[in-house]
Amino acid sequence: MIDEKDKELLRLLQEDSKQTNKSLSNKLGLSVTAVFERIRKLENNGVITDYVALLDKKRINKDFVAFCHVKLVQHSQDYVVSFERQVAKLDEVLECYHISGDYDYLLKVMVEDMEAFREFMVKKLTKINHIGSTHSMFTINEVKHTTAITL
Repeated sequence: MIDEKDKELLRLLQEDSKQTNKSLSNKLGLSVTAVFERIRKLENNGVITDYVALLDKKRINKDFVAFCHVKLVQHSQDYVVSFERQVAKLDEVLECYHISGDYDYLLKVMVEDMEAFREFMVKKLTKINHIGSTHSMFTINEVKHTTAITL
C-alpha cells in the first residue's frame, strides 16, 4: 500500500532521483533511515523499476521524432509475437504500443533526420515480416514531454 509520504517521496524522486536520502528526509520530515527503508520497499515491490539519466535530444542529434502506425497482415498469435520480438530489437524505437483502432501498433521513433528515418523505414521496420501497412507522422513541435507520473 502506498501512503501519502510514499507518494510525496515518489514525486520528489521523479523530479530528481539524484537527491540524497538526507535531502529527501528534510523535505519529507522523516529520518534518513525511514527514507532509505521506504525507497527500498518501493523498489522491492516494483513501484520504482529503474533510475535513468534523461538526455537532451538536440544535443545528441536525435531530435527527429516520428510516430508510426503499423498494421499487421493478420492478427495470429505467431505474427503478433514475431513482430513484437523483432521491433523490440530496433534501437530507433523508443516506445511500442499494441493499440485498438485501425492500426495494430503505435511506435515512437527517434532518429537524426528525415534521411535517417527513411533508412530506418526501408532497411529495418518494413523488413519485419507480417507488416501489412504503415502510416507515419512527424513532430513539428514538442508541446509537452514528461516522464513523471502524477500520483
